[in-house]
Amino acid sequence: MTKFPKNFLWGASTSAYQIEGAINEGGKVPSIMDRFDEQPSYPEGITGFKEASDHYNKWKEDVALMAEMGFKSYRFSISWPRIIKNLKGDINFEGIKFYNDLIDELLKYNIEPVVTMFHFDTPNFIQEVGGVCTDKFTELFEIYSKVLFENFGSKVKYWLTINELNMFVMAADVIGVVPKDQQLNPWQLMHHLNVAQAKAIKLFRKMCPNGKIGPAPNIGAVYSNSKKPEDYTSKLNIDMVRNWVYLDIVCRGEYSSLFLNAIKKNGLSITITEAEKKLLKESKPDFIAFNYYSTMTSQMPTQKEVHQEKKDQQRGFSIPNFGEAVKNSELPKTEFGWEIDPIGFRNTLREVYDRYQLPVMITENGIGGKEKLEESDKVHDSYRIEYYQQHIKQMGLAIDDGVEMIGYMPWSAIDLVSTHEGISKRYGFVYVNRDEFDLKDMRRIRKDSFFWYKNLIESNGENI
Repeated sequence: MTKFPKNFLWGASTSAYQIEGAINEGGKVPSIMDRFDEQPSYPEGITGFKEASDHYNKWKEDVALMAEMGFKSYRFSISWPRIIKNLKGDINFEGIKFYNDLIDELLKYNIEPVVTMFHFDTPNFIQEVGGVCTDKFTELFEIYSKVLFENFGSKVKYWLTINELNMFVMAADVIGVVPKDQQLNPWQLMHHLNVAQAKAIKLFRKMCPNGKIGPAPNIGAVYSNSKKPEDYTSKLNIDMVRNWVYLDIVCRGEYSSLFLNAIKKNGLSITITEAEKKLLKESKPDFIAFNYYSTMTSQMPTQKEVHQEKKDQQRGFSIPNFGEAVKNSELPKTEFGWEIDPIGFRNTLREVYDRYQLPVMITENGIGGKEKLEESDKVHDSYRIEYYQQHIKQMGLAIDDGVEMIGYMPWSAIDLVSTHEGISKRYGFVYVNRDEFDLKDMRRIRKDSFFWYKNLIESNGENI
């Protein structure tokens, strides 16, 4: 039986805009996510994030449930628009108090807070100056970072910079972080985010010398779809732009020549200053966090125009003459069409650790499905238990292989609102009693997976 490290951080994750709700409470200013569901392209019959799971008002109850499960850690994001009011950088002290109270409550139960600084919910005032693809964004992110480190740095040991920075490039329009009508160079956008991340890490070194900080991209191993050499070339290409460029820049401090040449062939480039080059070299992380849901299988497109399935964080990626993601017939799929690959989890852990030799933290991994609340207040989610059993077993094997791991915080602690899928796509160990538009009583109800995970944590992963 795999032996997990003695102080392994078992826990779970959420994000502010998907769980808090209360978008007009506590001094919060508008965010791009507040009205995301009002866009013409948003699916009908799917809720947005205005009420979410009402964690803003139920956080004490939610933390008590985490403590009951035995959490050693809780990864959550701080909402930028709850902290900063405007372009001048004025602080919302109600927001500071909310997160201080949340952190104190976690520490009361000996739950390690793991804080994501930026998880998609850009304040509207940043959109007024061009959004995330500007030098102004990097300046404002540094100001925001300073406020976080000043107010929470003495209490929070583990920090994550930008959630799924790579998805700003691969699926920005889908997840709502860039308006659909905004035309931009995705790699220049990535570079601005990398500079913002580097500034935050450099500032963190000065202000929080006893803490640890790292990136949190969405990473998954890439397979070749056939024995054809050109399909393996597509695997290498997609690996580079789906996974490695985002970690190379923060861990090694520079973009690879292979990557720069690849985007040049597609008529794109990155404008980078000498000062930025120096900054990127000086801003290395302490660990790597990443979100894992599935692997990707690729082939070389056989035509200039490629047409793929629905695009989201895991599917529909394609670049002519470069590579395209295709379905893997060997893998089962979730109710919502995402491929399930537990062995790919082990493969991904090994690749990340072998490439960078930094400790690893898993900050998302999970399965979403439609669930029914039984009359006796029971939620039977055996499919989720099976999913976690398979993935945690493979994580244990990766540790046996030699991967150094800090913790495992799957998605999600309690039910929250998924982008484009609403509250009907449930991920949590705890059921939130609401529907897409009927808020009901928002009661928290323990699922079968709640009790299973509690038992697993008690045995430190031995009772899978």
